[in-house]
Amino acid sequence: MWKKWGISLLALALLVPAAACEATDTEGAAAQELPYVTEVVADHLDVPWAIDIAADGRIFFTERPGRVRVIQEGKLQAEPLIAFPAPFAAEGEGGLLGLVLDPKFAENHYLYVYHTYREGEKVFNRVLRMHEENNRAQVDKVLLDQVPGSGIHNGGRLKIGPDQLLYITAGDARIPELAQDRESLAGKILRIHLDGSLPADNPYPGSPVYSFGHRNPQGIAWHPANGLLYSSEHGQSAHDEINRIQKGENYGWPLIQGDQQKEGMIPPILHSGDTTWAPSGMSFVTSGPWAGQLLVANLRGMQLQKVKLDPQKPDSVLEATALLQGEYGRLRDVFAARDGSLYVLTNNRDGRGTPQENDDRIIRLAPRQP
Repeated sequence: MWKKWGISLLALALLVPAAACEATDTEGAAAQELPYVTEVVADHLDVPWAIDIAADGRIFFTERPGRVRVIQEGKLQAEPLIAFPAPFAAEGEGGLLGLVLDPKFAENHYLYVYHTYREGEKVFNRVLRMHEENNRAQVDKVLLDQVPGSGIHNGGRLKIGPDQLLYITAGDARIPELAQDRESLAGKILRIHLDGSLPADNPYPGSPVYSFGHRNPQGIAWHPANGLLYSSEHGQSAHDEINRIQKGENYGWPLIQGDQQKEGMIPPILHSGDTTWAPSGMSFVTSGPWAGQLLVANLRGMQLQKVKLDPQKPDSVLEATALLQGEYGRLRDVFAARDGSLYVLTNNRDGRGTPQENDDRIIRLAPRQP
C-alpha cells in the first residue's frame, strides 16, 4: 500500500528499554556536523537499488529497470555488466533488485542478483548466480525461482552472512496471509547455499525458509561484534520495523504490528509508530566514527537512520538518529566499505519521489581527516 507521509524533523534521538519500542521524536534536537565529507560518485542513474564493492575497487550496482552497472577507477562504465531481456519484468516495485558479490569474487567472479519476471499471467522473483569477466557477465545458474511476486512487496535484498550462506528477503507479494504460510516463499527471509542447495540446519527440512511473518523486508545486516542478524521491514501505513532475526521465528505479519504482542510471535526491537520511514537497505559500520552502529536507508522518511544498539542486550536500542533528512530525497541503500567510507543510493526516479536534475545518485561519505 502507499504509505502516508511522516513528520519531518532535523534529528531524532531516543533512549529506550530493552524490549520492542516506538521511535519518538525529540523536538529541538540539534543538527550536528557529520564526521564525513560527502561527494557524488555517479549521477543521472536509473533507480539504483543495491550496491557492492569488489576488493579491486570496482563498484557494482543494480538499476531497477534491468541493468547491472560498474564504476571503475571513479568512472561509470558506459556499457552495463548485463542487461536483462524479457521475461524480466520491471513494473511497480519489481525489477532488478538485490545484488551481492561472492566472498571469493576475486577468484571465481561470481555475483548474485534478485529480479522479477513474468511466467504467463503470474509474477515471480528469482535469484541468479552470474559469472563476470572483463566487466561483462552472463547467467551461470538459477539458484531459486518462483518466489511469489507482485507490483509491490517483492522484498529483494541479497546478503551473504558470516556463515557464508546467501540470505534473501521476500515480500508478501500483496497477499498478507502468505507470510504465515510456511509452505510459501512469500513474506519470508530465505537462506540457501551459494550453489542453490539447502542448508541442512535450516529450521524446516527441505525448505529455504529461515524466518517468516514478514510484510516487505528490504534490508538485512549482521552485527560485526556478535554476528547477530537484523532486518528492516515496511509496515502497513507506518509501523515500519527493525527486527532481530532468529532462525525459525515468526515476526507476526499480518497478525501483529508495532507494540502488539501474540504468543509465539516476535515483536520488533524498534518501530516507527504513526510515522513512516519506509526502511530499505541497511549496513553495520565496521570502522570509522560510527563503528558498530546500524545505518538504515529510508525512502518515504528521506533520511539515513543511525541506530545504536546495546552491545550487552541485542534487542535493546540505545539511540536512533535521523541524518541527511531531506538532503538527497528518497534513500534506497547504504553500504559500508572496507576503507570506512559509506555509500548511499538515492531513489527519486522510482515513481514516488521528486527527482532533481542530476538524480538518481550514488553519494559517498568519506571519514573526515583529523
